[in-house]
Amino acid sequence: MPSVLITGANRGIGLEFARQYSEDGWEVIATARHSSADLDSLNVRVEQLELTDLDAVAGFGKHLGDPLDLLIANAGTMQPREAASAVDGRAWAEMLTVNCIAPYLLAKSVLRQVAAAKGKLIALTSGMGSIAESSGGYVPYRTSKAALNMAWHSLAIEAERSAVIAAVIDPGWVKTRMGGQGAPTPPEQSVGDMRALIDRLGVDDSGAFLKRDGSRHEW
Repeated sequence: MPSVLITGANRGIGLEFARQYSEDGWEVIATARHSSADLDSLNVRVEQLELTDLDAVAGFGKHLGDPLDLLIANAGTMQPREAASAVDGRAWAEMLTVNCIAPYLLAKSVLRQVAAAKGKLIALTSGMGSIAESSGGYVPYRTSKAALNMAWHSLAIEAERSAVIAAVIDPGWVKTRMGGQGAPTPPEQSVGDMRALIDRLGVDDSGAFLKRDGSRHEW
């Protein structure tokens, strides 16, 4: 039975990943700060994980056995939207922890288990993290995702020696609490597309910044 570790699985995209993988017979380890009734109703293993607790994040792999086929670092925040005060700046620093530093440390903590499966390390990013993207605003979020992209690219180089593929995937604008009701894509479609992409990722894709259809974002 293949296994997957999914962060931020109590709602939205993470919950949909947990649902689809569980229905397909995977062993699902789902993490969240707090569980939810929807998550608890699935046939998955739920683990509490607060991404601002970097000791817990960096030590999380100690709780897992070998092997682990897939990590999906999904959890993230979009607050603050802008940075206009010292309070915003402190929230921005926390965002960098949640959106970049914690996913990277978690990937490092489970690298041995993923290497045992010759598996994959996937982080969900955003096209807003592309420096080539021409619109402005949302500076804290953009910088956190650009930082994640760079961290994951470096992770891919390091993981190559263990035959592990690492890539970042943009799920698109998805109808979730974060994406809002105006988003055009339901979670079921986004996750289905990403799962198909993850399945076909090869060594030439490691380190890539990808849209969910498999095309490449500009850095």
